[in-house]
Formats: sequence, C-alpha cells, structure tokens
Amino acid sequence: MNRDPIDTLKGIGEKTGKLFQKVGVFTVEDLLGYYPRAYDAYEEPSAIGELKPDRVMAVAGMLYKTPDVKRYSHIQVITTTLKDPTGTLTLTWFNMPYLHSTLKAGMRAVFRGRVVKKSGRLTMEQPEIFTKEAYDQIIHSMQPIYGQTKGLSNKSIVRAEKQALEIRKMVRDYMPADIRKKHELAEYNFAIEHIHFPADRKELLFARKRLVFDEFFLFLMAVRKLKEKREDKLSPYSLTLSQEVENLKNHLPYSLTKAQEKVLQEVYGDLTGGRVMSRLIQGDVGSGKTIIAFLALLQAACNGYQGALMVPTEVLAKQHFESMTELFASHGIDKTPLLVTGSMTAKEKRIAYEKIESHEADIIIGTHALIQEKVVYDDLALVITDEQHRFGVEQRELLGQKGKEPHVLVMSATPIPRTLAIIIYGDLDISVIDELPASRLPIKNCVVDTGYRKKAYEFIRNEVAQGRQAYVICPMVEASEMIEAENVVDYTKVLKEALPGIAVEYLHGKMKPRDKNKIMERFSNGEIQVLVSTTVIEVGVNVPNATVMLIENAERFGLAQLHQLRGRVGRGKYQSYCIMVNGSDQDGTKERLDILNKSNDGFYIASEDLKLRGPGDIFGIRQSGDLEFKLGDIFTDANLLKTVSEEVNLLFKEDPELEKEEHQELKFKLQEYLEKSYDKLNL
Repeated sequence: MNRDPIDTLKGIGEKTGKLFQKVGVFTVEDLLGYYPRAYDAYEEPSAIGELKPDRVMAVAGMLYKTPDVKRYSHIQVITTTLKDPTGTLTLTWFNMPYLHSTLKAGMRAVFRGRVVKKSGRLTMEQPEIFTKEAYDQIIHSMQPIYGQTKGLSNKSIVRAEKQALEIRKMVRDYMPADIRKKHELAEYNFAIEHIHFPADRKELLFARKRLVFDEFFLFLMAVRKLKEKREDKLSPYSLTLSQEVENLKNHLPYSLTKAQEKVLQEVYGDLTGGRVMSRLIQGDVGSGKTIIAFLALLQAACNGYQGALMVPTEVLAKQHFESMTELFASHGIDKTPLLVTGSMTAKEKRIAYEKIESHEADIIIGTHALIQEKVVYDDLALVITDEQHRFGVEQRELLGQKGKEPHVLVMSATPIPRTLAIIIYGDLDISVIDELPASRLPIKNCVVDTGYRKKAYEFIRNEVAQGRQAYVICPMVEASEMIEAENVVDYTKVLKEALPGIAVEYLHGKMKPRDKNKIMERFSNGEIQVLVSTTVIEVGVNVPNATVMLIENAERFGLAQLHQLRGRVGRGKYQSYCIMVNGSDQDGTKERLDILNKSNDGFYIASEDLKLRGPGDIFGIRQSGDLEFKLGDIFTDANLLKTVSEEVNLLFKEDPELEKEEHQELKFKLQEYLEKSYDKLNL
C-alpha cells in the first residue's frame, strides 16, 4: 500500500500525478516522506499600531471604505482601508476582482498577510480573509507549507498528505527501544504523522527530533560501514613521485601557499604510502584546491594509471577540462584529459567510453556521468570529487568501485567547523587549506537596507561600464509569495528597466539543465553582464571578471550559504564587492549579517554562526541543505548530530555486525537505506 503509485489516491489523476513526480513524489511512501519546508503558525491578531514590516501577521478590524479597483497593464490592484482604535492599515490584493463585491464598508473581519512598508506607510499584501469565528478555530495551530511547483498548490499537497496518512500501512519501528527511551524519541509512525500536522510547536519539535535523529543515524551508520571497508586497506596503486609533476609545480605562474604545500604533501604521502587514500580537503572558496587536484591526477597519469575528477555541474567540468588542457599544453605534458558529461550525444559518449577503456584518456573530468554503468576504466588509481556536499556517501563509493581500489580524494569549499566535519566525513582523513593566495584581493562587504537599492544598481552600472560583470541573488521565496522561478523572472524585468542597455538574464532551479548550462556559458564568456539567480549559482563556475555580488533579502540565507555565494566574486585581479540587502528589522538579523560584513574567513563565519543558533531554532535558515538530509541541518542540529555520532559508536562497539535479535529491524533498514541511495542514481 505504501509503495502504491501516487495517482492511486483520490483526486490525483495522471496530470496531477506528473506534477507530484516533478517534486520527487512517485509513491504514497514518497509523499509521507515529503516533509513541509515551513509552517504557518496562526497567532493572536495584533492591533494595527503593533504591526511590524516584513512579517506575516493577523489583524482584526472594520473596513473603513468599499475597495477601489485600479488596472496597471496586466495587473488588477484592489485596495481598501482597515481601521481599529490604534490606527489605519491599507489592504492590497492583486488580480482578485471578485473581492470588490465581497468586501463592503463597515464589514468586520480578521485579515492575515505580509506587512510591508511602502512610502513610509504600512500595507498588508494579499491577506487571507477570515470571520472571527473561523480564525478562532485555527488560532495557535500550525499549518504545513510544502515545496510547490507550478500547477501544484499547497492545498492540493495538504489534501493528498491527509489521505496518505489515513490509508498508510503502519511500519514497525526499527530504532532499538533502549535508544528511543534514552533519548526520548517519538515512535516512528507518530513522528511521520505529526511532522505534517502538528497540534503545536512542542509536538512539531518532538516529531522532528525523531526524524532528524533517524536521518543522522542512518547516514552515520553508512559512513561507518564505508570506513570499515576502507580502513587500512593495502593499495594496488602505490605511486612514486614524478619529476615531471614537480617541474610543473615549480613552473606555475604563482607559488603555492604554505597551506597548499602542507596539504599537497599529505596527499602525496597517501599516494605513496601503500594504503588506500581516503582524504577530504576542506578549503575556502579560492584557496587553491583545484591545482592540488590537478597535480595529484597528473601523478597518477605519470605512473601509468588513470585519474578521474567528478564535479557537480557541466559548466564547471568544462572549465576544469579547458584549464587542464591549456596547462598541460603550455608545459609540454603529453597526458590526455577527456571530458564526459550527461548532455553529450550517444555517439560522443560511445567514443569517450572507448577512449577511457583503451586508456587513450589518462585523466577523465566530468559530472556524475562518470559513474554510469557503461563507463569502464582501464586502470583507475585516483578518484577526486569536487564540492563533495553535492555527492552522497554512496556516490563516492560507486566511483571508487570503478577501479580495483582507487585512492579517493574529496574536496569541499563548505566551511564546516572541524568538530562537525570529523563526524560528517567520518570515513575520511581531513586536510584544511586555511590560507588564501596573497594575490587575492579581499572582498569589500557592506550590509544595507532596502533604501540603498537604487545606489546598488548605480554601482553595478558603473562596474559594468568598466567591463566587469555582476550577480544578483534572489532568495527562495515563501509560499505566500510567487514561486521561485516567477520571482527571479519578475526581478529580472525590474532590473532590465533599471539598467537599460545592459545584458541582464536569469537562472533558476526550475530550468532544464541544458538551458542552465547555456546561460552559465554565456555569462562565463561575458555575453551576459548581469545574472539574476537563486542559489543554484552557489556551486557554479569561475568567472574572474565578475566583481559584484548583490544579495537581496540576505537575512533569509544562512551565513555559511551567504559566504559560499560571496565566493563567486573576487576570483580575478579586480577589486570585488558583496552588497547584502537586509529586508528585515527583526532582532538579531543585523548582528548575524555583521559577522559576514567583518570577515571573509569561512571557518570563522561557520563557527560564529554555530554560536548564534540555539537548539530547536528550526524556523531559522537552513544552512546545509546540500548534504543528504531532508530535515536535519548540521548547524541547527549540531548537538543532536554529536549525540547520534556517540550512539552509533556505542552500537557498533557492542554489535559490530548488527547480529543481535533486537537489531535485526535496524540491519534491514540500513540495507534498504543503502539500496535506495543507489536507486537514486539509476544504476
């Protein structure tokens, strides 16, 4: 029953079923695991005089006048005024003409919506309308808000979730009873129901704690299994250091930093030490991880073996391929790099696969296409994955399985405090590049309010006039606003009007991969001068000519994520700037953003952010969404992550193979977890 297709539910036909598939929901079980991304807490109505901008609030009062209807090109705007003893408030709706006949002067109701400040006055936009009795029924309740796609409303998802919970088959709780009792964890079926429809915040936190515990628990068990497989394995690929690689290093147009040299020696020590390397290189954006990867891959090639570099985007793969080809050609190195991406034609892929199998290619660079079944390597000695947080534990294991027992090197620019990195990357040794090249000009930062926007546009215009380029980042929008894609498209229209004569284009997560690649290539080539984007740019490309990063509603991003975004600029010889627009007057927002304003050190920022985030602060900003957790966040849930890590260690110490009777359900669940991870890759 839980494995039944989504369209077996009432009211979900073929068309709606396809919309659910778009958000990754294929079965009833998938739907139950499609957790809300936020909750609407219906609070007591406030007096008009107590309203604050940039918040969703409720207010009760009497309509002062019958609504006015005005037309602006394609938009109909309806406005009216609400009054209570503390003041008046303008109410505005877009494209809802029927309200003109529904709302009358003298009518009393509760209105709930986002409060914004316009021309010095407060306005409530697109408010929901309730009778006092209807609002009293939902007060203090928490309504789930789900990730949506065009044509699939929140109401439709809520309806489907309720039905799925009614018909689901209860599952046996696999978590050992002693662990549940010790950590006061909810029963699994209870947690699933109440993560969707909690009665209050306390119940939500209880359900969420159990499900986050599960996510961390299964993930860390998988990491532990991987570590056991790799621990002290003798390597069939014990390399000798090549003079050709040393010559290349000595003739680079720049000198390696001390931190780079230290990490490079650690990598060389692994490659020549006789045991299989499993190492993570953590380094801030721009700290020079790529050249270390190139030198390590060339060591493998000079020893007669193959090396592979897997990156998360096609554009990045292409950039690395072009950089390596140029580097080798300019230094007379006769090793052959090869590019493999998902968008290649069947014929191009076939030719590439033949070159890999015949060892005509020494170094293979590509996206996750490198781990497809059809790719057969001749003698794969080294596997490097860049931006590890985009690849799961199982994916890096799969790439590892392409060789006899290749060395594995993982690179990440995500600044995670060392205490957490040791847990998350438990199967890997950790190296840190904690120094930026001296040639890098520090990025100049500023945090401004929305009144600065026109000046920011003028600043971008001046930079473009000097031949530079700029990024403008829009946040993922809330459900009460337009969906992500529309938000970016609308903002682009505004920016095109504000910056006439400048090539402005947009990029968002709903675009097809091919279209994303085209836009990124055009930006990379300088054809696009200003790129409006959501966070899909976070792991993007190297555009040394981009000097301005303008981040709208910076308060809605996590500090670690803002730091990652900021790292898209400052990659060339020009002075670069990051302008963070703070659209909120909430307590603590400025304090958080000031951490970024004062420092460009990712590891300092991550540790400071950790101090600011209290346990249970789950309505804050998700930081580490690119790790493989749906609910858990390694920053917000740092303490729970540490607890789970200790519990996993105890469990394996007591029962290494999970042979005890009380661990059989858990053993089965772990196996299922690993298999599902492989299924996601369509392998």
